[in-house]
Amino acid sequence: MSVSLFEMIVFPGFIFLGVMGMLFEYLDRIVYARLQNRKGPPWFQPFADFIKMGSKEDIIPREADSGMFVLSPLLAVTAVVVSAFYIPMWGGKALFSFFGDAVVVIYLLTIPTVAYFFAGWYSTSLYSTVGAVRTLTQLFAYEVPLFLVILAPGILANTWSLSGMAEFYSQNPLLCVTNVVGFMVAIVALQGKLERTPFDIPEAKTEIVGGTFTEYSGRLLAFLKLTHSVKTVVVAALVSAVFLPFGVEIGGVLGFAIFIVKIAVIVCILSAFKAALARIRIEQMVDFCWRYVAPAAIFQLLISMVLGALTGCGV
Repeated sequence: MSVSLFEMIVFPGFIFLGVMGMLFEYLDRIVYARLQNRKGPPWFQPFADFIKMGSKEDIIPREADSGMFVLSPLLAVTAVVVSAFYIPMWGGKALFSFFGDAVVVIYLLTIPTVAYFFAGWYSTSLYSTVGAVRTLTQLFAYEVPLFLVILAPGILANTWSLSGMAEFYSQNPLLCVTNVVGFMVAIVALQGKLERTPFDIPEAKTEIVGGTFTEYSGRLLAFLKLTHSVKTVVVAALVSAVFLPFGVEIGGVLGFAIFIVKIAVIVCILSAFKAALARIRIEQMVDFCWRYVAPAAIFQLLISMVLGALTGCGV
């Protein structure tokens, strides 16, 4: 497939994802505020924050590894943007698509978490180091369940391509009901992947200041915040493509509008989840994921395998 530089950088590439990320960050913050009976920020607040941080000086701690300190935020944002190229957003096909792109997307979305670990570890600050260790520990709790529930629908769809899954379930909408457990597991796992309450343990401002990002400032902090905003849009697009593939085949303005609505619904669910719960400890998070979330993910996998065997349409 021939893809222009404009598509990769402007639309639907980096600039588009950055703008969408900040708009949905506003939606997340305003919904969260309303659920707490607060007014919330104006719509332009995420953009103002990005400009403010981008205009400030980058301060690198004397004891930090300057190379890794600077490289980690750039690695994180690059991996998130590239992963979006393999996710069908509207029009049925991703910018890039091949049979195993689901595995590639999951891999790419793991890189920012590893980059966060490097960012905290090589800052050499006590708070950053504790946050970095928590980031990596949390990764091992939610990543396996998320991996299972993203790939389980592919068993029925007979493909490991996200575009193929979206096309299959858009043509067989009744089979989407079989993935309800997987959708719920994905929502819980996304809270951990995005380090949101109750799984905001690596940041934990009341405990370890800013966790992994304690020593960051200026443009590097702006890129880290942008990465988080873009990542929210990308993982929401991933979940919507696999579990809510309705209207994926529709192109143009209508298809784009349906895509925006689905992302907004998922962000609102995440916001409600965040508002309803309080932070838990890291060992509680790991125990919860392996005791409840992982078995639920395996159950979803078994459902897909049994239905695939009965219908003859699985891998």
